[in-house]
Amino acid sequence: MVFGFGKKTQMPTRDDALSGRPERTYSVNPTHVVLGTPLEGPWPEGSQVLYLGMGCFWGVERIFWKLPGVIVTAAGYMGGYTPNPTYQETCTGLTGHAEAVRVVYDPTRTSAELLLKAFWENHDPTTANRQGNDVGTAYRSFIYWTTPEQEAAANATREAFQQVLHDNGHGEIATEIRSADEAGPFYLAEDYHQGYLHKNPGGYCNHGPNGMTCPVGIVRQDQLPAQQDIAPPA
Repeated sequence: MVFGFGKKTQMPTRDDALSGRPERTYSVNPTHVVLGTPLEGPWPEGSQVLYLGMGCFWGVERIFWKLPGVIVTAAGYMGGYTPNPTYQETCTGLTGHAEAVRVVYDPTRTSAELLLKAFWENHDPTTANRQGNDVGTAYRSFIYWTTPEQEAAANATREAFQQVLHDNGHGEIATEIRSADEAGPFYLAEDYHQGYLHKNPGGYCNHGPNGMTCPVGIVRQDQLPAQQDIAPPA
């Protein structure tokens, strides 16, 4: 991360956001440098997509590419207004986007609950617009779901982990939880950000276990919302 950027802690309005551009201005290797799978698809039938923000996307991506059942991860920008933003623009806080990781997974080999267990246990979800040395709306904590099952898992694990935080003397969760459709498009980050900590093993990373455990196996079938057609954003 480039310290000094991203200090803006108030979201811009749509009218105040940077204008962006109609198309991405840089090329990205189509294959994940670690997993060897397509960065932008196509992915196997039945794959599911979850979008997560935990601060700097370099460390976040590495957490998830290591997990069983994950098909591919990608670093990008999401949740704001500026179309096809660059890294430098996102860091100013004037796009409204946060650094995001797209996690594509096989639901027969893992689950949203298990992925969210890793999410809650590896960052501080109580600090709005800050993770470690990274400050600003670009580093906010979020879960953008694409299926009713993911939504149920997000809310159930949030409630469970909030109790763990309270039991350990910590404050309230500030994580943003909403549908990916509502959050808007995911924009793939520049190629050097993809698999960054594999390419740069000694690179900056402020992620790791926060010392608390998120319970899993807590979402019952009767807690799931009514089924509806929710497709992952393109």
